[in-house]
Amino acid sequence: MTRILYVEDNEDNVYMLTQRLTRHGFTVSIASDGAQGIDMARREKPDLILMDLSLPALDGWTAARQLKQMPETKDVPILALSAHTMPGDREKALDAGCDDYDAKPIDFERLLEKIDALIRTRGAP
Repeated sequence: MTRILYVEDNEDNVYMLTQRLTRHGFTVSIASDGAQGIDMARREKPDLILMDLSLPALDGWTAARQLKQMPETKDVPILALSAHTMPGDREKALDAGCDDYDAKPIDFERLLEKIDALIRTRGAP
């Protein structure tokens, strides 16, 4: 079963997306800020990280940079999820170490396609 770490501070987003991903066969862990996301990624070694960028304590850009510098998490794909949709926001997320980017509100079918592509690239189940 594919393990996803979802780093998000909005409880409504967490509930909605976790329910949908679980119904599609994913195991989902939740972190509510970037620092907790880093700790959980190091401990749980997920197959993929869904990273909100605007987070309390430690933002998603900083968390992604740190995760990509750690030997135990550098190969875990990070898919940025953000309401930041201004020109250059996607590039900023990719520059921070995210492997892909998707804008909120989430188009679930498009998100599933991106998750599938990143997991296939990594060779996860």
